[in-house]
Amino acid sequence: MVNSGTPQHLVVVGGGMVAQRLVEALRARDDAGRYRVTVFAEEPRAPYDRVGLTRWFSEGVDGIALGDPDLWADPLVTLHTDRGIESIDRAARTVTDRLGHVHAYDELVLATGSSAAMPPIPGNDLPGVFVYRTLDDVAALRGWVEEKRRGFPAGKPVRGAVIGGGLLGLEAAGALTALGAQATVIEFGTHLMGVQVDLGGGQALRRLINAQGIGVRTETATSQMRPHRRTGHVGRLDFADGGRLDVDVVVVATGVRPRDELARAAGLPVGERGGAVVDLTCRTEDPHVWAVGEVACIEGRCIGLVAPGNTMAEVVVDRLLGGEAEFPGADTATKLKLSGVDVASFGDAHARTEDAVEVVWADPVAGVYKKLVLSDDARTLLGGVFVGDAAPYASLRPMLGAELPGDDPSAFLLPEGGGGAPGLELPDEANVCSCNGVSAGTIRGAVTEHACTDVPGVKACTRAGTTCGACLPLVKKLVDTELERAGIEVSTALCEHFAMSRAQLFDAVRVADLHSFSEIVDRFGTEAVVDDGGTAKGRGCDICKPVVASILASLGNGHILAGEQSTLQDTNDHMLANLQKDGTYSVVPRMPGGEVTPEGLIVVGEVARDFGLYTKITGGQRIDMFGARVEQLPDIWRRLVDAGFESGHAYGKSLRTVKSCVGSTWCRYGVQDSVGMAVELELRYRGLRSPHKLKMGVSGCARECAEARGKDVGVIATDKGWNVYVGGNGGQTPRHAQLFAEDLTSEELLRTIDRFLMYYVRTADRLQRTAPWIEEVDGGLEGVRQVIMEDSLGICADLDAAMARHVENYEDEWKAVLEDPEKLRRFSSFVNAPKDADPSLAYVTERGQRRPATPAERAAGVVVAGPKLEVRA
Repeated sequence: MVNSGTPQHLVVVGGGMVAQRLVEALRARDDAGRYRVTVFAEEPRAPYDRVGLTRWFSEGVDGIALGDPDLWADPLVTLHTDRGIESIDRAARTVTDRLGHVHAYDELVLATGSSAAMPPIPGNDLPGVFVYRTLDDVAALRGWVEEKRRGFPAGKPVRGAVIGGGLLGLEAAGALTALGAQATVIEFGTHLMGVQVDLGGGQALRRLINAQGIGVRTETATSQMRPHRRTGHVGRLDFADGGRLDVDVVVVATGVRPRDELARAAGLPVGERGGAVVDLTCRTEDPHVWAVGEVACIEGRCIGLVAPGNTMAEVVVDRLLGGEAEFPGADTATKLKLSGVDVASFGDAHARTEDAVEVVWADPVAGVYKKLVLSDDARTLLGGVFVGDAAPYASLRPMLGAELPGDDPSAFLLPEGGGGAPGLELPDEANVCSCNGVSAGTIRGAVTEHACTDVPGVKACTRAGTTCGACLPLVKKLVDTELERAGIEVSTALCEHFAMSRAQLFDAVRVADLHSFSEIVDRFGTEAVVDDGGTAKGRGCDICKPVVASILASLGNGHILAGEQSTLQDTNDHMLANLQKDGTYSVVPRMPGGEVTPEGLIVVGEVARDFGLYTKITGGQRIDMFGARVEQLPDIWRRLVDAGFESGHAYGKSLRTVKSCVGSTWCRYGVQDSVGMAVELELRYRGLRSPHKLKMGVSGCARECAEARGKDVGVIATDKGWNVYVGGNGGQTPRHAQLFAEDLTSEELLRTIDRFLMYYVRTADRLQRTAPWIEEVDGGLEGVRQVIMEDSLGICADLDAAMARHVENYEDEWKAVLEDPEKLRRFSSFVNAPKDADPSLAYVTERGQRRPATPAERAAGVVVAGPKLEVRA
């Protein structure tokens, strides 16, 4: 239902994460169209994930984008970027933007956030001193470090320092490291992340940070920043204890201050430490002005975390629509998102509650520290700290304020398999996803009331796990438990002929060493009632036959058109070509990494000309030729094979292409030979049959010209080696690949990809892309990483051997066809037709494209012109 009258005008000042959440929540709930929303953002871009700024270095702007971009195309939503608000006239209910334009409002929300605090250290205005708050800040930092590196002699590192050892400071140190600079964290307090973790956790954290190659100095105050005598840029830090540190770049991350200038100028009350004062409804003294996020002073303080800000946004939306919601209090749980450093805390992490009991488990050798804070009877959970192993965090944080089951709370801290921690039954009101305010009851309701039977469905229905993703293991556990409790059976059967899932059938066929569909269905197929009342094994269907064909091909069972296997293939595999909508086929020769010789291009052009094929450069950097008839395929491929080409497997559920940029061979920014690596990868994994198609990409530097993060496996070069990303997929739900491992040697890279692909091939479901497969693996991405990088299942040797067999036994499928008269017999338009088609027939390509007639057509007087076909007598 849409409001038939004029909607009220809601103005949101600020374009950050909380502003985005407010607009999302309002448009999701305001079915009647009671409000139109105008957002004024100071930055020249849509809201992005400020918490994940470090990801920008490797993933670009897309990697930190927030939500659905269609939100800003909503007719009831207007986003003005690079258009900050200069003043508020509360009496007239108007705001004035930086261009001098005046905008009236019915309701106004301040979501201006906070700015980075700059301590009054002499020299803090020197060139080379940065804050770490916005995308512009990190872009400037990157440019400075790269410029410094170019001006230094080869091998001399850029020396960086971060003043401030909190969450933001460690993120900034990680950013410097990602840029190839040395980093030292300078912390005034006794330990890192002093707000979130205690001294014991801080000491464990320091060891983890040191292991990342980052230096740490605690209990150190910076007294002055001194310029370099030659450049005038920042060149040294002097400390109060008399020490010093030579630097080329400094990042200050000592905290934030609320951006309350507009509130002050408008005469609104502000807190003692800043921020627009609001009540529990997030309303200021003015009944038409609200404040949310870091600019809001609620219950006497400003809260510098995203989750409480999102909660405030939801409260305001509820109030605007006539509800009675109030701010329930701040969830201050935090989790550090720095590669290789696992840190989380929640609740009363410092045990400040009277008579609180602390239960600690520490392993200094492994760099692990875990603590629970409990009530005086050791029953009620008050808080927790996890360093080095934050696995218990997802399950325990929602239990904050509740009694833990069992008699020994230390069982929840022991390593997996070492303590037998009792199962946790979360109450419905327990907050599972703090980023989006999703409770356990809401997740259970998604299963029982909205028929969501898997994690992706629950995510879409509730938004749980769609921001930072830390809660996804718990979400999956809740979904599985609720399905069992509700008696909702989600069958894993492949089809009516096999009760097993694809992964189970793969293992069964491998272990039983079976080599044909008949053997497999006889051994593992289900029995069905037949006409005479008896039972028999089925003959397969369009679901299980291609799956079995793929399994046999993955296990190295010979050519896919050999013997009984030929009857299992789908249309494309049956003809080793992609069927097009006009009944013709496309021909795609492999061009590894997009590399092709001039002689090869000439052959492709001549083939396309002689057979009248439409040519198209594909998104995977090779040439597709459309319009080939079945009987033409062998002749086309004979010429291509003779010229050195082989099948590009564009028709199969297998590796398609490995896209690359030009890399260090030609590009002045390239740091590694991306073309050479792409060629090696494509030749290594060509012909690898899998549950779904596979695409890869290799970029020669962080500029990411090969778009590697949109691929199932993406590789990005660094000064130290290769970063590998996994799980990037296109389709109806595009996904960006996630960082899997960093700074690998070429040998380590190949081994990692070998194992990832083989693990996927063996365990993914039918037609399941890598992104949803990763989500369903126990533990998600981290679970996959443990299997591949740490051999947690003890299967890596088997995965290595399987890939070695694939590489050793590869043969070009089309070359094998051309050498086998029996296989060639299938390539005819009709079983009773001669090999050469009727020369008076011609196929017209799409889009009315003109093409030259083939020699046979010219001899028969056939003219192909535009969309029509003329036959001359």
